[in-house]
Amino acid sequence: MSIKINMKHRCIRSLLLVAITSSLAACNSEQTPTSVEQNENQQPEKNSAQPLHENLAIWPKLDIAVKPDPSVEAKVSEILSTMTLEQKVAQMIQPEIRDISVEDMRKYGFGSYLNGGGAFPENNKHASPADWIKLAEAMYQASIDDSLDGSTIPTMWGTDAVHGHNNVIGATLFPHNIGLGAANNPDLIEKIAAITAKEVMVTGIDWVFAPTVAVVRDDRWGRTYEGYSEDPEIVRNYSAAIVKGLQGAADQDFLGDERVISTVKHFLGDGGTEAGDDQGDNIASEQTLFDIHAQGYVGGLSAGSQSVMASFNSWHGKKNHGNKYLLTDVLKNRMGFDGFVVGDWNGHGQIKGCTNESCPQSINAGLDIFMVPTNAWKPLYENTIAQVKSGEIKPSRIDDAVSRILRVKVRAGLFEKPSPAKRKLSGKTALIGADEHRAIAQQAVRESLVLLKNNENLLPLSPHQHILVTGDGADNIGKQSGGWTITWQGTGNNNADFPGGTSIYDGIKAKVAMGEGSIELSSDGSFMQKPDVAIVVFGEEPYAEGNGDLDNLEYQRGNKQDLALLKRLQAQGIKVVSVFISGRPMWVNAELNASDAFVAAWLPGSEGKSVADVLFTKANGDINHDFKGKLSFSWPNSADQTTVNRFDKNYQPLLPYGYGLTYLGNDQFENGDQGFVLANDLNETSVAASDSLTELKIFELAVKKPWHVALQSGDKSATVTSNIQSLGAISLRTLDKVVQEDARTVSFNGNESASLRIFSSFPEDFRAYHEAKSVLSFEVRLERVPTDAVNLAMNCNGECQDSIDIAPLLKAADLNEWHTISIDFACLKSSGAEFAQIMSPFTLSTKGKVTLSYSGISVVPNTAEQATMSCQ
Repeated sequence: MSIKINMKHRCIRSLLLVAITSSLAACNSEQTPTSVEQNENQQPEKNSAQPLHENLAIWPKLDIAVKPDPSVEAKVSEILSTMTLEQKVAQMIQPEIRDISVEDMRKYGFGSYLNGGGAFPENNKHASPADWIKLAEAMYQASIDDSLDGSTIPTMWGTDAVHGHNNVIGATLFPHNIGLGAANNPDLIEKIAAITAKEVMVTGIDWVFAPTVAVVRDDRWGRTYEGYSEDPEIVRNYSAAIVKGLQGAADQDFLGDERVISTVKHFLGDGGTEAGDDQGDNIASEQTLFDIHAQGYVGGLSAGSQSVMASFNSWHGKKNHGNKYLLTDVLKNRMGFDGFVVGDWNGHGQIKGCTNESCPQSINAGLDIFMVPTNAWKPLYENTIAQVKSGEIKPSRIDDAVSRILRVKVRAGLFEKPSPAKRKLSGKTALIGADEHRAIAQQAVRESLVLLKNNENLLPLSPHQHILVTGDGADNIGKQSGGWTITWQGTGNNNADFPGGTSIYDGIKAKVAMGEGSIELSSDGSFMQKPDVAIVVFGEEPYAEGNGDLDNLEYQRGNKQDLALLKRLQAQGIKVVSVFISGRPMWVNAELNASDAFVAAWLPGSEGKSVADVLFTKANGDINHDFKGKLSFSWPNSADQTTVNRFDKNYQPLLPYGYGLTYLGNDQFENGDQGFVLANDLNETSVAASDSLTELKIFELAVKKPWHVALQSGDKSATVTSNIQSLGAISLRTLDKVVQEDARTVSFNGNESASLRIFSSFPEDFRAYHEAKSVLSFEVRLERVPTDAVNLAMNCNGECQDSIDIAPLLKAADLNEWHTISIDFACLKSSGAEFAQIMSPFTLSTKGKVTLSYSGISVVPNTAEQATMSCQ
């Protein structure tokens, strides 16, 4: 590959002026920013794609199973009448266990607290149930200790138990929601929820942040696997079932000794954001918002769920954490929800005009509890008190929020129940991963599997054969369990972290042993004896929200290792059964063609052995378990068909909603030799995606969402929060280039290695831009000649830290003159960039002295051949 340096591109200021001028009026009318990157966490409210007409008549008045009780209301009023403002606001603050101590609980009396994904007692991933109980007991006792705060109101502990008690080692882990949706069995869901409640209660926890009732419309979304279906009917029915399983029936054992408080989340429309962008914007009409995205609330709230979690996303540009119409007018007043609304992880800080430490707008909109991890909880508590005293928040709004919190606590019996360590199920560790619990999880695995292809009736397999089991998912419980598994993203786990759990290989090995067949396991497809059949287990690596977002659905785009394995086996005349692990439908045409049979296994959880229950016959040749799963998500017919959903006007998926083959052939789909050969022209999809790409702006006037700016000097780092900021050997300040503060000047003094980094909290998928022959373009003005290399890098989520020295490009231009530098993505690729997961699209670093200014950073497609530095 050759690299050419083209210095004829000196300046395109005139082109940039066109874009800048169009926004001058808006810019000049705004207040002067108080910090360099003040807007980086605030998505500005924008014009709706269509006129937004609020119409409460669209929303139903729900018949909620848990009715108002005069005795409960009397107790709530009695408690509220004795409370100070400080005690009331403390009920509305929910910190995280990594950020508060037992003494903090004693001093402030928080109404609740949580453990986020990857948080454990004493920060110990392998904390025992006894460790969880110890912390629950200590926090509870501190909350009812009135020696400092004067309050004896018990606190609540909330946790994300999204597919079982997934934070606790040894717990039963059920298939993620996408697999449960394929099972379409509400009775099974209720049993799963009841088991989850029991295992949670063993550890002294009161409250579960489930169910997720997102109706996913774009499968690029990294939380697709948290959705049961693209069909709101399944979501509505499942929501009611899981709420009943978690909380108990309203007229029977409601919030009894074996039940927990449930949370229907995330309100509202998180599954319908544009381009599947996590925390993005939903621009559906209000009628569609109800018909599609609100059905889980119809089911869950009608069943009596006591809490609702607000969503990170916006609706027509307005963040839901600050949307009074949705939170108060619709949810509380119209639909009749009388529990409390809890925020999501610092979601209030994303409201326009808010920070994590101050957000009266959210309270006034109807948020009842701030979920406020990090040390922002203390200033948020103090600011909220001050805002009530100043009249910015009405005391009546505080009283309403606290009444809702107290109402749930009274209904849950928290004022009468023993402390966490003394409750009925507390410490009964035999329930964690109990055999009867795992049996239900195994049933869920069997019923969730969907058979997509079975040429020549290859399945079910005889256990008398010689079987090769291969693929990196074959003996990998962490991979088969996915995100939200012990750790937040589900990464960093190995099989030893799942005592009592089984891999898919474990089940195959047991089945073959019973049939007196033979088996080999390899990760790369190698074998000692040629197998009769190869079972290849492969698929997506674990991820959770943010990290899982894609820009198209092509599997292993740009790195077809698994396809190569399948083809290598078939080339040797070996029949191939593919078991595909994924959190969403994906474009796998080539992999389907290279398989004789293909099973969508989703994310089965800790009971991988049950996959083999369906793949193999009994020793006598009888069917053991038939396939029951049916697609609850349509399967795409191209990598860029990301929004194909049941009932679409132009509905042309590869495999439709409800598809799923069976052994007995008792459905509408033909089984047997289907001639299953699919178009798999990768270039066609890439070209189509390239043509649709537009310029991606990273910095224009200010850094664009979701990017932030950080400085690093030596081993010290700091996020930029001011218009003039220094750290060790580096300093940054604002500069007026064309309009006010539209550029930045960065200076390195050479005392130590330093860098400026534009970064995101989550990786972004830039592969489409690489395929579209894009460039990284920026305007730059050199003010002090560099004394050492000036390294430009595009850093990924992992080990890809190589860079390009742009000092020669800087020196080639006139000093103190603006010009444009554009770097071909192919050059960045050669320097080590991995475009699938870009954490920082722009990092400048040096060990020497240099001063320069920059502006207008963007990624521009289809311009690589004209780049300042081209590698075409």
